Amino acid sequence: MKINSISLLTIAPILTLALVTGCANPCAAKTKTNSSGLETETVKNEKNPCASISKNVGGPLSKEMQGKPVVVDIYATWCSACKNIAPTLSELKEKYAGEAEFIVFDVTNKSSVDKAQMEAEKLGLGKFFAANKSKTALVAIIDPETGKILTLQHKNSNLADYTSILDSAIAKK
Repeated sequence: MKINSISLLTIAPILTLALVTGCANPCAAKTKTNSSGLETETVKNEKNPCASISKNVGGPLSKEMQGKPVVVDIYATWCSACKNIAPTLSELKEKYAGEAEFIVFDVTNKSSVDKAQMEAEKLGLGKFFAANKSKTALVAIIDPETGKILTLQHKNSNLADYTSILDSAIAKK
């Protein structure tokens, strides 16, 4: 009996440590360092089915959003990661002008969050915004016809990660 109790006492902390550190979770988000030396988190729903985000924004987006992939940016003026990805997003806007819709939800303060929430509801992104408004430097590319999130990037300034998804989505149209 003492041997069994000692074995349990030895194994329990090891199992707890594995759960806390996530080493047993194959669905954990991938973190890497980008070319600027900043840590980025990339969550691609099709490759990460266990992610805590929804693969869908709740259905098709509003009629005014149809026809082009939608790039959604959760932004705040005080967010240093937002400032880091801003040049990448500017380049995307320039490259995909007329081929993709770009939406910025400003969450800098309560007033801007309230305005962003109203805009999100109007566009069919209310559930998405409610679930992600606290995640600044988050960029999603969404198929407006299905509401499917094609990619969700966090703190990622790598242009190629966005262009590959946008090129693919535009080619399907």
